[in-house]
Amino acid sequence: MSDGDTPGDQNPTSTPRGPEPNRLTGRQRLAAGLWPPRVTRAQLIVAVLLFVLGLGLAIQVRSNNDDNALRGARQEDLVRILDELDNRTQRLEDEKQRLDAQRSELETSSDQAEEARKQTMEKEEQLGILAGTVAAQGPGITLTISDPNRMVEPDMLLDTVQELRAAGAEAIQVNNVRVIADTYFSGTGGDIQVDGKAVQAPYSFKVIGKPQDLEPALNIPGGVVQTLDKEQATATVTRAEKIIVDALRPAERPDYARSS
Repeated sequence: MSDGDTPGDQNPTSTPRGPEPNRLTGRQRLAAGLWPPRVTRAQLIVAVLLFVLGLGLAIQVRSNNDDNALRGARQEDLVRILDELDNRTQRLEDEKQRLDAQRSELETSSDQAEEARKQTMEKEEQLGILAGTVAAQGPGITLTISDPNRMVEPDMLLDTVQELRAAGAEAIQVNNVRVIADTYFSGTGGDIQVDGKAVQAPYSFKVIGKPQDLEPALNIPGGVVQTLDKEQATATVTRAEKIIVDALRPAERPDYARSS
């Protein structure tokens, strides 16, 4: 150090600096701000609204263009268009009426077919009861005839069936034999057959009909009960709300008779 130098005039030893950070240029900052895009919720809502608004404007413009096309059409063209619309409307109305009529016809046919089927089933059931081919149940009476002395003859049982039929009996069963229109009784006292099948005393009649009519018919003076009593046979009549006639006859086809 020279004589003229002061301590503060001396240059201190400089401290080395580290490398400065990279600085972005303006273009780089712009690119970083645009990508990746940062869309806020408010911006998304605004974009949707703008899209809807644009779509509505496009539809309105198209509608206006169609209206303008009709406004610019000639009178005869407009008349032709109206005629075509009227004709199309009339055709659609005619088609609607035709389909309605067809539906009504189908519903009527279906109802008629169902009613015919129901009537056929009812008729078949009625005929089956009369012919003895199906079981039957209903109110009626039971008639039990005891014959300890074997004095009851086949004609007495036949008279009993005739009295019951005259009183309104609809189904009759004697022991295990179904009584039908051509049923017959044969044999002798104590050895009776019904339609060729042997039946033994006591003779049990199951009868379906109105009990208030059946029981008095058997108890009239000189009727079935008194006749059997003279032959020392006992007849007991019991009313019931439910009588089951379940003895069946096979369905036989007539040899000569056919439906006309």
